[in-house]
Amino acid sequence: MAQTPDTVTEDASLSVAQRAEARLEKHKALLADITQQTENQRNDDTKLVDLKGKADDLAGNAAATVGHLRARLDEINTRVTSLGEPPKEGQPPEASVVTDERTKLNAEKAQINAVLGDAESISTSAARLSNTITALRRALFTATLFKRTEISLPVLAEAGKAFGGEISALSSSVSGWAVFVWNYKRLSMFGAVSLSVLAALLFMVGGYRLLGHRMERSAFSGEPSYLRRLSVAFWSTTIQSFSVFLFMAASAFLLDNFGVLRADIAPIFFVAMYIVAFIYFVSRLTYAIFAPTQPEWRLLNVSTRGAHILSSAVLIMALVNGLDYLFSTISETLNSPLILTVAKSFVASITIGVILFVLSFVKPLASKEGDEDISDQRMPRWLSALMRFGGLLLIGACLTGYVGLARFLATQIVATGAVLATMYIGILSGRAISKQGVFAETLAGRYLGRRFGLGPVPLDQAGLAAGLGIYGIALVFGVPLVLFSWGFQPGDIENWGYRLLTGFSIGKTSISLISIVTGILVFVIGYAVTRWFQKWLDRNVMARGQVDAGVRNSVGTGIGYLGVVVAAIFGISSAGLDLSSLALVASALSVGIGFGLQNIVSNFVSGVILLVERPFKVGDWVVTGTVEGTVKRLSVRATEIETFRGQSIIVPNSEFINSSVGNWTHRNRIQRAEIPVSVAYETDPQRVMDILLDLVKKQTPVLRNPEPHVEFLRFGDFSLDFELRFHLADLSHGLTVKNNLRMAILKRFREEGIEIATPQRNVNIHVDGQTNPKLLSAIMSEEGEKAVVSKAASSIKEVSTDAAAETEDKPAAKSAGAKRS
Repeated sequence: MAQTPDTVTEDASLSVAQRAEARLEKHKALLADITQQTENQRNDDTKLVDLKGKADDLAGNAAATVGHLRARLDEINTRVTSLGEPPKEGQPPEASVVTDERTKLNAEKAQINAVLGDAESISTSAARLSNTITALRRALFTATLFKRTEISLPVLAEAGKAFGGEISALSSSVSGWAVFVWNYKRLSMFGAVSLSVLAALLFMVGGYRLLGHRMERSAFSGEPSYLRRLSVAFWSTTIQSFSVFLFMAASAFLLDNFGVLRADIAPIFFVAMYIVAFIYFVSRLTYAIFAPTQPEWRLLNVSTRGAHILSSAVLIMALVNGLDYLFSTISETLNSPLILTVAKSFVASITIGVILFVLSFVKPLASKEGDEDISDQRMPRWLSALMRFGGLLLIGACLTGYVGLARFLATQIVATGAVLATMYIGILSGRAISKQGVFAETLAGRYLGRRFGLGPVPLDQAGLAAGLGIYGIALVFGVPLVLFSWGFQPGDIENWGYRLLTGFSIGKTSISLISIVTGILVFVIGYAVTRWFQKWLDRNVMARGQVDAGVRNSVGTGIGYLGVVVAAIFGISSAGLDLSSLALVASALSVGIGFGLQNIVSNFVSGVILLVERPFKVGDWVVTGTVEGTVKRLSVRATEIETFRGQSIIVPNSEFINSSVGNWTHRNRIQRAEIPVSVAYETDPQRVMDILLDLVKKQTPVLRNPEPHVEFLRFGDFSLDFELRFHLADLSHGLTVKNNLRMAILKRFREEGIEIATPQRNVNIHVDGQTNPKLLSAIMSEEGEKAVVSKAASSIKEVSTDAAAETEDKPAAKSAGAKRS
């Protein structure tokens, strides 16, 4: 690879200005050479494309030199400013080192200013030359299209005579080349053809193995769906056509490199290969769309007769257009008269125009009832009008002498139409394979399912990716072909791709696809390294050191956020974005953050405080407000708490900072538990206390230090109230231990004949005037206290007597004597 002027090895001992001056000398020579070549090749579009690319590169290199010089100039100005002004007359002299440095900097500054003007001039001149080349190409294209040639019978007769001579010359060249190949290049030709066939077969076999069930109609039975018809049409057309194209391209390349093709045969052979591949592609496309012999596979609602007519017409137009280009190449190679090339294009364009005009009157559409006996339907009016207009336009352009324009339009109708139809089928096929459940039925889907154990959901997601891939294939291969048919050269697409990958400017911002991809890759690698380091530190360092789980979580979370920030900084820098610009954007957003995002910032800062101070950690039992549960996850914005009923609650971190938080496991998991016990007044208190202590000491999870004890709390309204207090090593055992103790206390009290007190009440009823007999009878009955109260209330309601009821709570010990008062 040749070195560009900016990549040539430079002497590091030279100053910035001297190195720039050396580069500019080479830039000047290259600019003069490109200018001279532009003048010499102003009628060759292919050469102009290459020259434009060189001019653009030169402009970019000169602009880069200007940038380097300005950067150095800014450094010098900054340093001179820091040194200050030289001392004036009468002031103390400055140090000689400072004076020497200022003098040296000023000299370099003057040298840079002198070189900077030349660099800017070269950059401007190269950009102007690039624009000039673009204007020349545009003018050349316009002149080719709108160049008028006199068409008359004598001219056509002259072309006919020249055509006979061309056929004789072509026959002589081909026969001479065939004898040469057979005598001297026989093995080379067979080897080149064999390798080409092998390459095409490998591609075809690979396509059939991957998508064979979507390429053959015979693989399906029954009435195919519209989506299946689309898929088969797209893959059968693209795979088979590309195999033929690969064979043709490989054959041309190998035959040329093996020295089989002579200079007078190579251009004709290359174009013939291209024409054969193109006609095969059109034939496959028409077969896929119209399916003349298989009506159930048609993509359009046309009759069998219409399918035959349309497919034959399209194929004939492609053949005529291809032969036009082939005969034009033959004429250029054999140096035939120009009028012969014009006459061939005239006949080809007239033929295509007549076919289009005649097709506009055909009735190709099938009847709505689907009955073959009913006459076919006309095509839509807009389509028939468009075809008539196109046909008449081609015929009119030819008859008025604008044969170049007619040829260009005919090529667009045939070639661009075929490519756009294939692209559209591909896009519809991508949409088809993206449908739910479709990809799982393909060979690739079944293989992925078996190999990786993927279920329906992952396979559907893979189907979406496959659909996007088909979209990309259709666009990547279709768009360049359309551009080629519209007159763009391969060099144009190469330049666009190069600019897209290496960078283009929008205003003062330079965007490079490679830099963006590099930045993304750097961020992804940094993120992956961060995750790996988190896991390694947690499993190999903190786990072996028996570090608390909460500490491990906090350290891992902090390292994760730090790693993401560092990876983002390196990724942004690798993408070519200026961090100082981002700082300006951040400062501009600070006002919005202060007002609109203050809650988010508050939660973020609170999360950082929680991670540093660690008032609680993962696994702690916390209480804040109405939320109580176990901490499951800590992040910088919120904390996840799982309640004891299994509900996950996301609590903003600011609530933990701004309100009180209870943590049952802040320092340890020891918890004091209490069980209240109430017994009847007749029970011996000391006996109750001894029984409770005996039972609690039998529980294994209960700590012996602090020692369990029983508190005699109070004389209740109808009971003696005690409370058993004990400590547990792990509060998670609290419910189990309390449950076991309650069951043991109840069983022991029943064995010891100790009565657990229950609330009891006396009801005294005074009736004004006379006593209600029913009420007195209910009171004097032997039923329990609850029945007495219930019946008394019912009796009062029944007799509708005004009464005053007074209810008094009495201790259980006095209740027996007061029941009949």
